[in-house]
Amino acid sequence: MENLLQATKNHVDKMIMKLGKTNSKAASEMRQKIWSNMQKNHPDRELVDPFLIPLVIIGSKYDIFQDFDSEKRKVICKTLRFVAHYHGASLMFTSKSEALLLKIRGVINQLAFGIDKSKSICVDQNKPLFITAGLDSLSQIGSPPVPDNDIGKLHAHSPMELWKKVYERVFPPKSINMLKDTKDPARDPQYAESEVDEMRIQKDQELEQYKRSSSKSWKQIEFDS
Repeated sequence: MENLLQATKNHVDKMIMKLGKTNSKAASEMRQKIWSNMQKNHPDRELVDPFLIPLVIIGSKYDIFQDFDSEKRKVICKTLRFVAHYHGASLMFTSKSEALLLKIRGVINQLAFGIDKSKSICVDQNKPLFITAGLDSLSQIGSPPVPDNDIGKLHAHSPMELWKKVYERVFPPKSINMLKDTKDPARDPQYAESEVDEMRIQKDQELEQYKRSSSKSWKQIEFDS
């Protein structure tokens, strides 16, 4: 899912930039509209990076998932909630249940025809998740499901990478490529680029703000630069 989301986001961003060159007003309206899913006073507005088009993450086969070990369900649910919230997406689980299918149809109709968005929400990991875009929050999601004395040992460059590392502790990747340590070219003055450096500083500031807005255990995390 990670690769699919990144590839899709890159393509969408590229198309919006292309549109901006021919119709800057339309591109600007699209950027503004996607933020309408989140209230202006939402505490996470500066900590998320939503897709510029509506995104829905659907977890199918809930009838099988509900029989998973409770701790594994917890890790999957919290991780998916973080990913969906960060990308400004709706998240919902479904199965062959007619009631769940009706909820999915309702969301699709809302996106296709602009009808009022459902304000119902379910964040209980023991039930099918149903969270429309903008209704979740980092405070409700909480910190990654890992003991406090272990979370400080995880090294990550971003909150997204931290959640990935926690997830992979429970669900190890099928294949792991061992990469040798290399010098970070982003820190090499030989390759300095003002625009890139400014973006890097901005992202570093976002990480610091993310840590400050989280629980005390999060504040002890040292993100790698």
